[in-house]
Amino acid sequence: MTDVIQVITTTETKEDAARIARDLLEKRLAACVQIIGPITSSYWWREAIEQSEEWLCLIKSRADLFSQVEAAISAIHPYDVPEILAVPVMAGSAAYLEWLGGELAPSSRRQGQER
Repeated sequence: MTDVIQVITTTETKEDAARIARDLLEKRLAACVQIIGPITSSYWWREAIEQSEEWLCLIKSRADLFSQVEAAISAIHPYDVPEILAVPVMAGSAAYLEWLGGELAPSSRRQGQER
């Protein structure tokens, strides 16, 4: 098991997805954000089944950064209740995981060890 997570969110427009990606990258809360779409989402909303075209963001981050990732997405996401889900990464190539870790904000755990 790694400390890497993949956070998932969807947006109504490609521009919203790009804005979220840029914000997370600039804050070093994500090492990579892939934007996929358009996709079709079907879901319950206000007692009715809805269907809409959306853009899917796959955000590569670390578990200890999740609350900051969630807050950053929530602050700029246009939806009333945005999808923000984190999935643990069980394994990955050593080189990719090392690269990813090097691109993220240092964890408080690592900072404490460096003192």
